[in-house]
Parts: sequence; C-alpha cells; structure tokens
Amino acid sequence: MAPSSQKGVVITIPVLVLSVSAATIFLFFLLSSLSSPSPPTCPPSPFTTTASVAGGSVSEEDTDRRISTSRDDIEWVKDQIRANGLHMRDNVLRKGINPRTRAQQLEDLNNFKGISHYEGTEASNHTALPCPGELLVEEHHSNYGEPWAGGRDVFEFLAESSHLTANSRVLEIGCGTLRVGLHFIRYLKPEHFHCLERDELSLMAAFRYELPSQGLLHKRPLIVRGEDMDFTKFGSDVVYDLIYASAVFLHMPDKLVWAGLERLVNKLKPYDGRIFVSHNVKFCTRLGGDECTKRLMSLGLEYLGKHTHDSLLFNHYEIWFEFRRTKA
Repeated sequence: MAPSSQKGVVITIPVLVLSVSAATIFLFFLLSSLSSPSPPTCPPSPFTTTASVAGGSVSEEDTDRRISTSRDDIEWVKDQIRANGLHMRDNVLRKGINPRTRAQQLEDLNNFKGISHYEGTEASNHTALPCPGELLVEEHHSNYGEPWAGGRDVFEFLAESSHLTANSRVLEIGCGTLRVGLHFIRYLKPEHFHCLERDELSLMAAFRYELPSQGLLHKRPLIVRGEDMDFTKFGSDVVYDLIYASAVFLHMPDKLVWAGLERLVNKLKPYDGRIFVSHNVKFCTRLGGDECTKRLMSLGLEYLGKHTHDSLLFNHYEIWFEFRRTKA
C-alpha cells in the first residue's frame, strides 16, 4: 500500500527572504516613531495673565508693571480724592490689631487712636494712605441689602450678557463702594471703567480702602462725584459697551431718570451696546406700555426684555431689564 502523501505549505527561499525584510523595515519605522521626541512646547510666559468671561479668555501682556503700589499710584488716588472734594476726619492707623469682630475692632481703633509700633521721633504714622477705622473693619460691606459677595454675581451676569472683553468700556451709575465695580476694574483695561456716584462716604471707601487693598490703583478707573445725571466729566468722545444701574433708578425721580437716558443714549455703542437696569423700571411702566415704548423710541432706545439671574453663593436672585441703542 503506497504511503499516504503529506500535504503542507511550501515556502520558497526568495519568499522567505522578502517576508523577513518587510518585517524588519516595519519594525524599524515602528521603533523610530516611538523613540522620536515630541516637539517641545513653549511654557506660558510668567508675565501673562488670563482672565475669562463667557467661556472665553483674554490675555493681557503686563511685563513691566511692578506688583507693589507705586508712588504714582498713591499720588493718583490722592488727586482723585482732592478732585472730588472728599473730606473725612483724620484717623491714624493702629497696627497689629488682633482678629476680632468688626464692632470690637472699631472700638479698639477708636479707643487707642494713635497707637503705633514706631516710637519717639518716628511715632508719626508711616502708612501711605491712612484709613478711617470704619473702612478698616469693612463696615461699608454691610451697607447693602444683600451680602458683599453678591457683587460677583452682578459682574458675571452683566459681563456675559453684554459679551464683554477686556477692551470694552463700562459705565456704572451709582457704583457706591465698588461692590460690583471692583470686578469690572480688575477685568477691564486701565481707564476703561467709569462711574458716577453721589455719596461721599462711599467714594471715600472706594478710593481709600477698596482700590488700594485690591491692588487696583494702576487700573485708573474714572470715578466722579456727582448727581443730576451729569456725565460731562467723562468726555464727549467716549462710547460705552455697557451702561448699568444696580438698584439706583428706583431711588431717583422719574424725570431725572429720563433726563439721564437722553444724555446717555449717544454714549452707548449702537446696536451692540447694552443698558441694564435692575429691580424695576417703574420710571417706564408708570407711563403705560404704549407711552413708554414711544418715549424709548424717540430717544433711539429699544427694550429687549427681562432677565432673572440666580446668585452663585446664596439663595437670591436679581431681575434685570435690558435696552439697546437702535440708531447709529
């Protein structure tokens, strides 16, 4: 019986050589790709700061500015205090107070006014901007109907709603002690935040405590003391991307509010600029729906709607009314 034939795959020498060569080439390229160094990435500049609003970011090159407050900063804020005619009794800062409640700190400041770490001929105060005790204990943070932290909520809502960038220009009517304004000042480029405020104590808190303590004197905000909605000190050529009044118009006579709107409309960027008013617009609704609409149209303004914005930190919301300029 003939032996059974065995079947198999026969590989010739040339085919074997080609297969080994191909495998060698493939292995060479694979190892090369794995061992090749990744392209170097440039680390971010230590002098570049990034601020974000509405999901975007704006880089500000700030390579030359010193961190500490400069003499020019001190002279600038003193000039602002003089220009606005602000006056407050002198108070020599006592250094080294132990942590206490605001009331206890204020009592300590008043009882031991003049105590200093310096002695003898050096006993006079060395502080660049001597600050009244009421400001040092932040009594002005309690002057609102909601927590001081609510200022951040207002800033976030307005900045996002008006598509703000660092190049934008903002006017606040009634910025008080800068509960909201500090956030705008920090975000915007120098001199791009303006404010009209009537209350002297609030302005003193802004200039003598908030701006210095937050390291924002170099931002040079234009804060003017005034009332009767007089905006002449802000310049005739400035055009704002955002004008807002937080709980201010409801405390003013309707006639004065309308006078202010008439003066402001030409200072608002056409179409893209926004005016936001919080709480209510009784100056408008008291005229009646049709009359209010007609009056707004005569000024070149259009009412865009009502917004409710929730707080980030506490159980609170604010109502905002939005307007825009309809004529170039």
